Amino acid sequence: MSAERSSGGLGRKLRDARERKGVSLREISNRTKIAVAVLEGLEREDISKLPAGIFGRAFVRSFATEVGLDPEASIQEFTLQFRDDLATVAHPPAERIDENEISEGKRRTTRRVLVMVALVAAVAGAGAYLWLPRFREPSAATAQQTAPAGVVLNGAGASTVRETPAAAPVREPPATDGGPSPAVEDRPASSPPPVDRMTVTLTVSRPCWVSVIADGQRQAGKVLKPGEERTLEARNDLALTFGDAGAVRMTINGAAAKTIGKSGEVVTIRLNLANLGNWLSAQ
Repeated sequence: MSAERSSGGLGRKLRDARERKGVSLREISNRTKIAVAVLEGLEREDISKLPAGIFGRAFVRSFATEVGLDPEASIQEFTLQFRDDLATVAHPPAERIDENEISEGKRRTTRRVLVMVALVAAVAGAGAYLWLPRFREPSAATAQQTAPAGVVLNGAGASTVRETPAAAPVREPPATDGGPSPAVEDRPASSPPPVDRMTVTLTVSRPCWVSVIADGQRQAGKVLKPGEERTLEARNDLALTFGDAGAVRMTINGAAAKTIGKSGEVVTIRLNLANLGNWLSAQ
């Protein structure tokens, strides 16, 4: 279903009021921080670029105030005129947050963490098994190093005087010809810690509003200004909606992310621990 209507409703009133005041859409955009494409859509009565919920109504209120119309009356007319479309023109269906998907994502993350914990425990157990005998029984090399200079301990624990200078360092006896080489003990490699959260940092090149849903909890929307930085954290899912995707620069866990969208485009993205790699830019 198209969200565009024939002129004559609220869009026509907004355009006529703007033209009476003699202001352009660009001037209104600079004052309200709303993309020109969204303002044009409101005048054409096309709400496909309008964000969902209170953000969409806030845009209508700001536009009406700038052109001298009653903002509350304009919002009521907007709600009545587009009551059927507002249920479908919000975020793209592919980007909607599904509670079942979030729960499944939490279960997958829990399973991954448990597997990593089991692997770390297995590596730690193997290391303890290999290293504990060293603390229970001193090796022959350790006994030789702690003996007085010029004295070597034999297998029975008795001492034998070496015919070497007392100051000579004690070394392991070299392997005889044809004899086995000294064994080199393999130490277990340490396992890197699992990534169990997302840290996303946002900056903008021009004013842009941002809507955030972190782990199913909606946060207050905010207009970011150039030079301002916003850091967000989530353990499983992060849904972000941008009013001007081309103005946004994003990093994920300290790494630069790909370009989100075009200038003036309203875009919603969803990040989780499984798809973080798809959003990182090529190094």
